[in-house]
Amino acid sequence: MTGAQRAAILLLTLGEQDAAEVLKHLSARDVQAVGSAMAGLSSVSREQVEHVLDKLHEDMGRHTSLGVGTEDYIRKILVNALGESKAGGLIDRILLGRSSKGLESLKWMESRAIAEMIGQEHPQIIALVLAHLEPDQAAEVIGYLQPRVRSDAVMRIATLDGVQPHALNELDEIMERQFSGNTNKLKSANVGGLKAAADILNAMETSREAELMTAIRGQDASLGGRIEELMFVFDDLAELDDRSMQTLLREVPSARLVIALKGAESAVREKIFANMSSRAADMLRDDLEVKGPVRLSEVDAAQKEVLGIARKLADAGQISLSGGGDEFV
Repeated sequence: MTGAQRAAILLLTLGEQDAAEVLKHLSARDVQAVGSAMAGLSSVSREQVEHVLDKLHEDMGRHTSLGVGTEDYIRKILVNALGESKAGGLIDRILLGRSSKGLESLKWMESRAIAEMIGQEHPQIIALVLAHLEPDQAAEVIGYLQPRVRSDAVMRIATLDGVQPHALNELDEIMERQFSGNTNKLKSANVGGLKAAADILNAMETSREAELMTAIRGQDASLGGRIEELMFVFDDLAELDDRSMQTLLREVPSARLVIALKGAESAVREKIFANMSSRAADMLRDDLEVKGPVRLSEVDAAQKEVLGIARKLADAGQISLSGGGDEFV
């Protein structure tokens, strides 16, 4: 079984609300993959359930006829997780084979396909597309674009200040070349801006991020400086307040933290050690000492993963990334 199929079986054993809560934490592409796997299940054997649930198979009893009559179940959990409007297009794609329309459909496409679709378009259209995507997906799309358009696209994202309907209609015309169906009525949208550009750069590999920032500063030093002020890098974790750091550490897998700290400044390490129990801190120090050489690319990926968790917690209001932090009451 694929990972998506195993996840589908697990979700089918949960209640609708619990399954919806799980889906809320997945990316758009992961939701599509798991949803498609759920729709493709016709029956699930006892052995498959035991393989997925392991120690929980005794609680499952004889109820292994999963995948039967799942259409209503899929509709309900997707609506609960994503809301009516966002789930509608995805439900059509998974259950009915129809393509989503409107800007939201971009989030369900492969990054390479998006890059191929917009690569020859006007730079402002490229910026509009990227600004509408999630930062990690936008970062992937930029990686597939021609080098000459990358920095220009990020700079245009940073200077976007609201998008009027005529601009969104222009974007929708691009999509009509790829998709069929009825065009959604578009309204003005608040996409782009300095924060969006900073988030996209944060989601990139460090080497590509540095390359783009150099290009941006070379073209517009003031704009580059304002973007850089909003970027949050791994070394900035040293500025988190203690409560935020402790919340973050509870969410970061220990194995990934060890790799991330292999390339960290001493200030970050000490900040992390200070927000652990003495025993946990000693164990982490030991793990770092015995850990052999790690490729720089692996360290970078682990640090990006930690930063991604930090940004999600900040977006949920659970931590503050502002340095010093806000007071809690």
